[in-house]
Amino acid sequence: MTPISRTGAGRGGVATLICGALAAGGLAAAGATALEPGAAAASSHREAPLISGTPQYDNTDVYAFVSPDKPDTTTVIANWAPLQEPAGGPNFFPFAEDAQYDLHIDNDGDAQGDLVFRYTFRTHVKNGRTFLYNTGPVTSLDDPDLNVTQTYDIELLKLEGRRLVSRTRIADDVPVAPSNVGKASMPDYGALRKQAVHPLAGGATTFAGQADDPFFLDLRVFDLLYGGNLSEVGNDTLKGYNVNSIALQVPHHLITESADQPVVGIWSTTRRKNAQGRFTQVSRLGNPLVNEVVNPLEDKDTFNASVPRDDAQFLENVTDPELPKLIEAIYKIEAPAGPRNDLVDVFLKGVEGLNRPPHVTPSEQLRLNTSVEPAARPKRLGVLDGDNAGFPNGRRLTDDVIDASLQVVEGELLGAKNDLGDAVDANDKKFGHSFPYLADPTEGSRGPLARGVGGGNDVRSGLGDALRPAAAAGSDDTGLIALSAGAGAGGVLLAGTALLWWRRTRDRAY
Repeated sequence: MTPISRTGAGRGGVATLICGALAAGGLAAAGATALEPGAAAASSHREAPLISGTPQYDNTDVYAFVSPDKPDTTTVIANWAPLQEPAGGPNFFPFAEDAQYDLHIDNDGDAQGDLVFRYTFRTHVKNGRTFLYNTGPVTSLDDPDLNVTQTYDIELLKLEGRRLVSRTRIADDVPVAPSNVGKASMPDYGALRKQAVHPLAGGATTFAGQADDPFFLDLRVFDLLYGGNLSEVGNDTLKGYNVNSIALQVPHHLITESADQPVVGIWSTTRRKNAQGRFTQVSRLGNPLVNEVVNPLEDKDTFNASVPRDDAQFLENVTDPELPKLIEAIYKIEAPAGPRNDLVDVFLKGVEGLNRPPHVTPSEQLRLNTSVEPAARPKRLGVLDGDNAGFPNGRRLTDDVIDASLQVVEGELLGAKNDLGDAVDANDKKFGHSFPYLADPTEGSRGPLARGVGGGNDVRSGLGDALRPAAAAGSDDTGLIALSAGAGAGGVLLAGTALLWWRRTRDRAY
């Protein structure tokens, strides 16, 4: 910004004083920054240029599996809004109100949706004259101290040949589980989570709210495939981050074509309202990693706006994938010869004899055979390890889709046996044994207590030790905090003095 030129004595002196004040304030900021953790790494969840800038609409993962404790039902989980820093208040992480969050079911294999479960959300604020998400400890979803809440409706759309046949409202004003602010605000978050599990007619159940991100992987793959020498593996990059989840559990018979055709294709989309008031699809996800590492940059936004029946336009990305060529160039592991019809068979059609519907139209969907019983001891590599209840027959929360996909891409099904992977074999948090199965979100107030604070002690009033992390050694950090705070206060005082003096030198009021 170009400064406004003013005449009169003392102009240079004012600039000097204000620059000094800014420098003092900058020292305070630098002191605080020195004690904060490093910035989060970029995530493959942010898979396309346009959607990466609007996380509320960004669909990160889809899971679909036969419910282990209710094997006559299918559970579908879809996640949005990646890389949620738990302490990211005061607004935290609501679902968007101008979006339609859709779960699609193709129950005859023709690459067209037959059922759509549509979730739409509304935000409610009790007191708009406070900045607080909650004004006291929250013990229930209708607690007066929970200042910002959300509810949602669900519609079931039935289609035939892309034509809407019926639209039925199956849920109204269901409460959303809030963001996990911390132990002082939400002393029993698990109780709030249970209150957000809502039964529906016909034996279905729904949930919407914040959850620990269940995807486990080392995202440093984007540093030229783990640093170019596999030195960057074994770290769950998504550990400690949350997502917004929608979970739906439905009896098989409500979504399958018939008992004789139990395979369903599942994907999710986000439709956002545009300036003309119409909804436009901006995100799409079925199988994991497709838009991250299969589609090139020029196709990513197009894929997010597309539908499965038009997936032939992306076929070459599957039959001639880039990833094996990169692995060959960097690690000298020979890429399997193309065209890669094995990838088409597994990921676009389904595994023959397992989750491939009859008369299938190849398309990008997560395909699940609902007649396969849940495994008593699930294996993380799923079908590759003889566990037909796992990926790519649907996707369970515990399935290691990174290792399984990498091994298939490198020719496991073509006889090139390998055990490639990212050395992250499980999520950092345990999953639940009942719906919605997701782990509770990481709370916003996690971290070390101040030195000398613990048990029943309240916050200390002294500046030094009260602000010093419990694990810190020596007095350097305390001194830095005190110096930064003093510098900041001095900067404010100096700026105020400069402004008062400047106003007195002018002919008219500021």
